[in-house]
Amino acid sequence: MLPEKMKKEFQFFNVLPEEDINAFLSFCENRQISTGETLWKEGDKDNYAAFILDGQLAIKKKTEFEGKHIIVGTYGKGSVVGELCLLTDNYRTVTAEIIASADLLLLSSEKFEEMLNSRPALGLKLLKNFFVTTSIRLRRSYDRIASVF
Repeated sequence: MLPEKMKKEFQFFNVLPEEDINAFLSFCENRQISTGETLWKEGDKDNYAAFILDGQLAIKKKTEFEGKHIIVGTYGKGSVVGELCLLTDNYRTVTAEIIASADLLLLSSEKFEEMLNSRPALGLKLLKNFFVTTSIRLRRSYDRIASVF
């Protein structure tokens, strides 16, 4: 059931054979999180990416005003978030809050390293997809910044 859902919800997994999807799933943790819960906070030192199977989350950034945040993005099923902390050893630069109960697959940096060692071709495909996703988001950010000026 889960491999079919992955193929349906994620463009990237749509092109992978079921064997690769099953291998990927063996490295992930499936977690359901309720509306209003926080997946991670800005400043946290955890390294994992979340693949949204269902639900929605908001990415928030602190402002210079004490206790205030601005929503910089909302993501729903078929999206991946947190991929930069999966690939680096940096602190979280944003907060991820669930805004509609979510069904997530979590991939930790440790499990990603295991994948790269045991299934390098799959790890490389996933890494390429992360870079494509990140470059699209960066391009959109540039467009938003340019529209302000």
